[in-house]
Amino acid sequence: MTKVLVWMSWGVDSAIAAYLLKQQWYEVTAGFMKNYVSDSGNCTTYNDAEEAIKVSKFLWIEILSFDLQKEYNEKIIEYIYNGYQQWITPNPDVLCNSLIKFDVFLEKALALGFDYIATGHYARIVETPKRQNDTTIKTTLSRLIVWSFKLVRWIDYNKDQSYFLAGLNQYQLSKSLFPIGGYTKPEIRVLAKKIGLPNAARKDSQWLCFIGNIPIKEFLLKKLPRKEGNIVDTKWNIVGKHEWAYFLTIGQRHGLNLPFKAYVIKTDVKNNIVVVGEKEDKALLGKTIATTGRHWIRKEYTLPTKILAKIRYRQEPQEATLKENKEKEIVITFKDKQRAIAPGQTVVAYKSDECIGSGIITYTQ
Repeated sequence: MTKVLVWMSWGVDSAIAAYLLKQQWYEVTAGFMKNYVSDSGNCTTYNDAEEAIKVSKFLWIEILSFDLQKEYNEKIIEYIYNGYQQWITPNPDVLCNSLIKFDVFLEKALALGFDYIATGHYARIVETPKRQNDTTIKTTLSRLIVWSFKLVRWIDYNKDQSYFLAGLNQYQLSKSLFPIGGYTKPEIRVLAKKIGLPNAARKDSQWLCFIGNIPIKEFLLKKLPRKEGNIVDTKWNIVGKHEWAYFLTIGQRHGLNLPFKAYVIKTDVKNNIVVVGEKEDKALLGKTIATTGRHWIRKEYTLPTKILAKIRYRQEPQEATLKENKEKEIVITFKDKQRAIAPGQTVVAYKSDECIGSGIITYTQ
């Protein structure tokens, strides 16, 4: 029987993933990762663990605990702090998937004799043969030789999470399962209620990957002390004060504590100055972005090439061209101007519904 270790969070999606795999006669075990524990009252790790245990007991499956705090601190938390100190806004959720869930967690699962890991992500993996009429599947090595693994958007675009999975590679996809990829979110909720899952009504998580319900400023204050500075308008008139330019990002409106509506259009961390303007200020708009850390998921494309791209999770993919500039940088030029492009964030590329790769935004023009 094929053995699968399901990453069990406190949410309904991973619970349904485990349930569906049991229905398909996989040998299913749950795995809970303890990645971050804080003395803050907002830390959710222990409550999440209790929910994961409840679900596992309900499904009559064993649950294993993995203490990955050391790896998470080295690969994710330090990345977050270093990013903000370099005046950029990092996206830890993308790295959390490629470096923790589908790397450290995956390798521990394989070492324990599991054939796959599974998660409740809203995405699909589509296997396509590299050679026509060749469908031999015997070992992991032969699967990677014979098959190509496409990362494809979920059927419900509003909940699609392929953006967060854009750092995965072929090996990771070949050893992963996304059991809920063919269901809509309402269908998952109905199924959870129908089978009586103890967490059927719990809401989706909206916070930082594994860190919990902690505002980003509170999290950063654990290592980056407050340093008051000026908020200025586009004419460099002082209009307010901030606690530290690190804490604010391009396009941000909340947390400025100004007597009028304004948006962050620039942060000068060196001089600790934050510049604000109107929502559609031209300084917030850009068409071309340069990237670093280029990553192809399935194959490398010849440049230039037409793509769809998104610079944030909730954005619908936009028409763009991927090419190389005179400085040999990989750049993306959008058909239409994009608002609030933040250096450090992840840009993800698509061909139709297939997620083909990603990069980190370095600057915009």
